[in-house]
Amino acid sequence: MVSFDFTIAILPGWHSTFFPPYFVAGAIYSGFAMVLALAIPLRWVYGLEGLITDQHLDNSAKVMLATGMIVGYAYILEAFTAWYSGNVYEQAVMWNRMTGPYKYYYWSLVFCNIVAPNALWLKRIRSKPALLFASSIVVLTGMWLERFVIIVSSLAQDNLPSSWRVFQATRWDWGTFLGTIGLFLFLFFLFIRLLPMISIFEVRTLLPQAKVEEEAQG
Repeated sequence: MVSFDFTIAILPGWHSTFFPPYFVAGAIYSGFAMVLALAIPLRWVYGLEGLITDQHLDNSAKVMLATGMIVGYAYILEAFTAWYSGNVYEQAVMWNRMTGPYKYYYWSLVFCNIVAPNALWLKRIRSKPALLFASSIVVLTGMWLERFVIIVSSLAQDNLPSSWRVFQATRWDWGTFLGTIGLFLFLFFLFIRLLPMISIFEVRTLLPQAKVEEEAQG
């Protein structure tokens, strides 16, 4: 729904038909990054290595890598479409993102979402939880920057030049942002305190498998 809200808008930088699949891939991408960012510390603190296995982390990293490539393709397609369309307003928006006052945000998100995740091609990166956790934080940072750039850079310079300005976050903006993170962590800690962190079904499935593997190795 959010992607369609952007797509049907006439604002340059939003009016694009590939936003729906682009946002779906981005949601999966950031979703798996968030899963890793939460599961890896939880696994370490509570000693859940036998339930949240290295294979789980490796598979999650592979999905994150695959969806990251889709998101990277969307970035390239966004720039190509603006150029190929011949629409001077779309071209101006993309050029402003790359070279204007928000260029550092734009190139940072390109690094976080396209360049850095390519380290996940290496098995030694995917097999080390600490490096995998760092990768997930980089991706989450990049996805936050992506939303920032999409919303702020398009609204900062719209079709009415008299309303153009550079957005500067106030203390209330930062307070709201940090408050949402605090609220999420509070609810997350409340969840793991009051509800089972691991499904009983998963435990019943994994424990016999582990026993069989242990007997086979013994």
